[in-house]
Amino acid sequence: MENPRTLEQVKNYALGEWQSIAMELRPTEDRTGNGKVEPTYLKRNFKYLPNDKFIGTITLFGDNYGKLLLMEFEFKGNLIWHDEHPIAKGAWKIDYMLDEGFAVTPLSTQATSMLNMALPEGITPFEDHQKKAILGKAFPMFHIAEGQIVGDYDLIYFKHGLLFMGAKHVDGTPFDQPGNRPHQLQIPLERVP
Repeated sequence: MENPRTLEQVKNYALGEWQSIAMELRPTEDRTGNGKVEPTYLKRNFKYLPNDKFIGTITLFGDNYGKLLLMEFEFKGNLIWHDEHPIAKGAWKIDYMLDEGFAVTPLSTQATSMLNMALPEGITPFEDHQKKAILGKAFPMFHIAEGQIVGDYDLIYFKHGLLFMGAKHVDGTPFDQPGNRPHQLQIPLERVP
């Protein structure tokens, strides 16, 4: 069934691993808080696990074709399912709660330097290609307060065997509150064989 529609069908069809088809471009609000929107080049990998669990990895690049690695985010947690999303028949509102793991790996010297520029108290310096857990820690660069559980309030939809999530807002606003849930579809992911 490449086009699941009911919530139970969508949950079952999602199980497994999904990845970006190609490099993706999304608008991202500048982390310094100046309101400027910057282009972000990335690839995504999501694993949907039994019992409404997930593991997501987002790899950031400094160019259109994925030649310049910057950093990787890995997050783990629980899925919370809601009612249907009005974007399309079979689309559902879903919350990704990063309550079991959140880690950052700088993949270049430049990324390591940037992460180390304003380290919060209690976090040791980042090192190239070394994953560092930041779950529950204050991280102002990512607008995370001490003890905060980060949530991504999104949508999920399948069509022709592809997985669609919500498109990022053009002004770079994150999906960090239910009121910021997306209204459009993003470039899809394909199932990993």
